[in-house]
Amino acid sequence: MLARNEETSPAIDWQADVFRVLKEAGVRHVVYVPDAGHATAIRLAEADETIHSVVLTTEEEGIGYLAGAWLGGERGALLMQSSGVGNCINTLALQVCARFPLLMVVTMRGDWAEFNGWQNPMGQATERALNLMGVMTWRADEPKDVAPLLHGAATMAFNGDASCALLLGQRLIGEKQWVK
Repeated sequence: MLARNEETSPAIDWQADVFRVLKEAGVRHVVYVPDAGHATAIRLAEADETIHSVVLTTEEEGIGYLAGAWLGGERGALLMQSSGVGNCINTLALQVCARFPLLMVVTMRGDWAEFNGWQNPMGQATERALNLMGVMTWRADEPKDVAPLLHGAATMAFNGDASCALLLGQRLIGEKQWVK
């Protein structure tokens, strides 16, 4: 692995890029179940007076919320963990039938270096499950890929009334460890 030259290559703040790209895409609603991988975007959304940030009790609520936001003429995004994708499978039929833009940003678990075995089944099935429900997916494992991939997903969702998800790989987020 090559070392990064700190003087010529500044670190990419991919977590702030998530919020920046959503804001640039005209997102006015950020709905989420709290997650450490999304903490920066959530904090920035909560601090922004032009964004409605909504804490969900379960991820599938976000799909209905975003359908309503779109009917009201506004764009939104759902931030969740891969384990929450399993909760959304049946509710994704709403987007298939109603054809509204659905943009999701999914932090992966059950991926590289997972410490919690309960996360593995859904983490390994997340992308396939989304694809089976008609969701187009892209995966970012490098900080430099987050902004362009999210921009592309937002463009396809909002300009094509499509269901799109950016998966943020666990290598990007970093290895989690049990806290003792």
